[in-house]
Amino acid sequence: MKVLQVPDSEVEVPKSLHDVNPIKLTKWTKEPNINDLKYDLRQAQSSQSQVMAQVDYWERLYDAPKFGDKKHKGSRVNPKLIRKQAEWTAPALSEPFLSTSNLFEVKALTFEDVARAKQNTLLLNRQFNVDLNKTKLVDSIIRALVKRGTCIVRTGWEYQEKEVIEDIEQFEYTQLQPLNIPPEMLQEQGIEDPYSQLEAQYMQLAQLQQSEPDSYEQLPSELKAGFEMSTEKGVLLQATSIGFKKEKIIKPITNKPTVDICDIKNVYIDPTCKGNLDKAQFVIHGFESSLSDLKKNGNYKNLDYLAKCIHDNTDSNFITSHDFRFADVARRKVIVYEYWGYWDIHGKGETSPIVATWVGDVLIRMEENPFPDGKPPFVVFNYIPDEDSVYGIPNAELLGDNQEILGAVTRGMIDLMGKSANSQTGYAKNFLDATNKNRYLNGLDYEYNQGFDPRVHIHQHKYPEIPNSALTMIQMMNNEAESLSGVKAFSGTGISASSLGDVAAGVRGVLDAVSKREMSTLRRISDDFVKLGRKIMSMNSAFLSEQEVVRITNTEFVSVRQDDILGHYDLSISIATAEADDAKAKELSFMLQTMGNTLGQDITRMMLSEIATLRKMPDLAKAIKEYKPEPDPMAQQMQELEMQRLQAETELLKSQAQENMAKAQVQQAKVSTEQARAENLQSQADSNSLDFAERYTGVTQENEFNKQAMNNQTALDKERLKQDTQLNMQQNQMIGDMANQVFNIQDRQETLSANPTY
Repeated sequence: MKVLQVPDSEVEVPKSLHDVNPIKLTKWTKEPNINDLKYDLRQAQSSQSQVMAQVDYWERLYDAPKFGDKKHKGSRVNPKLIRKQAEWTAPALSEPFLSTSNLFEVKALTFEDVARAKQNTLLLNRQFNVDLNKTKLVDSIIRALVKRGTCIVRTGWEYQEKEVIEDIEQFEYTQLQPLNIPPEMLQEQGIEDPYSQLEAQYMQLAQLQQSEPDSYEQLPSELKAGFEMSTEKGVLLQATSIGFKKEKIIKPITNKPTVDICDIKNVYIDPTCKGNLDKAQFVIHGFESSLSDLKKNGNYKNLDYLAKCIHDNTDSNFITSHDFRFADVARRKVIVYEYWGYWDIHGKGETSPIVATWVGDVLIRMEENPFPDGKPPFVVFNYIPDEDSVYGIPNAELLGDNQEILGAVTRGMIDLMGKSANSQTGYAKNFLDATNKNRYLNGLDYEYNQGFDPRVHIHQHKYPEIPNSALTMIQMMNNEAESLSGVKAFSGTGISASSLGDVAAGVRGVLDAVSKREMSTLRRISDDFVKLGRKIMSMNSAFLSEQEVVRITNTEFVSVRQDDILGHYDLSISIATAEADDAKAKELSFMLQTMGNTLGQDITRMMLSEIATLRKMPDLAKAIKEYKPEPDPMAQQMQELEMQRLQAETELLKSQAQENMAKAQVQQAKVSTEQARAENLQSQADSNSLDFAERYTGVTQENEFNKQAMNNQTALDKERLKQDTQLNMQQNQMIGDMANQVFNIQDRQETLSANPTY
């Protein structure tokens, strides 16, 4: 910034200003003076000048001014290659942040903070969408990044209040005393003690105020007034409304965070931080202001002495270089330097976060850092990070040579064509007489002299052919630029099917690589937005009003209290590119087509809603999610009839099952009879064997007897096993048939209940 001294002798200032002296701003043991602060500024300026020289070079490449000066002979065209790349890059980087209304998601670290995390999410997204104008903020940051490679934002808090007259409800308070009657007598006589009732009611209000403050605010004003006054006085009081009274009250009209985009040329960062802003010992921000604006801020002192210095012009280091100059001191533009850093203010060898502000040689602010995190209120965004530097690199650093080569070739082709005649026709001197010459010029048939051939004696001038080498060079520069930047320009000389390959796999491969590079840049920017969101959350916990109302929908509002947002949380941003969302939508559509009607209505509706969300159709997504089909009366009646028929079939099967059980019992009785018959045969066989043994003696007779006995036993066992097997098979068959029938009916009933016909 260039400063100059502007005479101010013609401006009259009240004489009282000449007697004003600066006052001491703090009571610190070791307060830094103006020279200490300016020393850090000078050291940072010398280091920053090298970076700003690069920034100026990148800005010239971005703007692509005309080649040479007005005295240059030939074309001055300078192709805007870098600007073209930036115009394609900026929307691709900003859209993922602007495509959703809920950019931030606050996650609780403990179970107790889950509800508070939801409150922080609602509040933070409301502030970005409304208070900070998210669209303008994101677009400005992204465009600063693609142009300069770096964007520095300053966070702050804006608070304004005004005096208003409102109707305040007035109350009359009555102290209650307990009845001197034993509780047993009151219970016998059915009398209730008003003191005990009100005391119990106030105890409930105390719990409600802590657990559900929103519900507490909905209670009658008399009840709340009595409870609050009783709590304040320590006695039981009952409030009665006695009307309204107009009173003057101080009401806040603005209480919100602010985010300002700084000119990086006016921000001076500690050069020893090695690319980590959190390790910087100071950050100095220079900006333009006026005495009037400084007074409105409310944070500055010594402003009367500053006005005296501006009038007397005793210091030329604070007046801006604008050609236009206000005549009055109040509106005169001055350069203000704001120092955010750390200083040993107590002389104990330990630094404390401070903020100091000066204009020229006048200190107007000196205090400890008012922000809860105790850090300088700055966030640095980088496009391409540079090693050991807080500043980033734009695409102009990569594409500078390509743009200059492309400009040189383009200007050469224009100059070549410009030096050649265009649309001129030449013919022999004696080729036509005056009459036929006019006919020729008018496009009519004409006669030419003998001995002249029109094909020979008429010459049509044309542009010279552009060398193929020039066209090849232009195409090569464009392709190389897209390779360096990763930006899909899709122009006539940009990415095409021939450059990507004829197969779909090659096209997808290149586009996926481009998308990954784009996502890498988006993640870096997202991390910086997370830092910005954390600073705003910390300010909310300190400066927010006791209660804020956040709108969720047009009809739904949520009250957020300052106590409800305290805690420790994780903060994240969900981003996605258009290519990624399109791929997800196609996958979901393919799944729906593949599975067809096998999915339930709820799952199908959920997938359709997700597809609509990915296609950036939130209204349709909400309609699909909330859609409930109206039942068809005829189909509903048919369903009821079908249920009745199935119930009748179930009852019939139950009766058949009972009948089959009775048959099974009869069959069991038959089996018992057969077993008794078999036992009778066994006894007869034993008797016969005994008689045979008695009639015959000797070894041979004994063997025959044993053999006959074994044969009889085997036949008996076979008969018994056969009968048991047949009986079990019959029983299992009957039970299985009945179970299958019952299960089928139950399945049909459940299907009808779960999937009603509409």
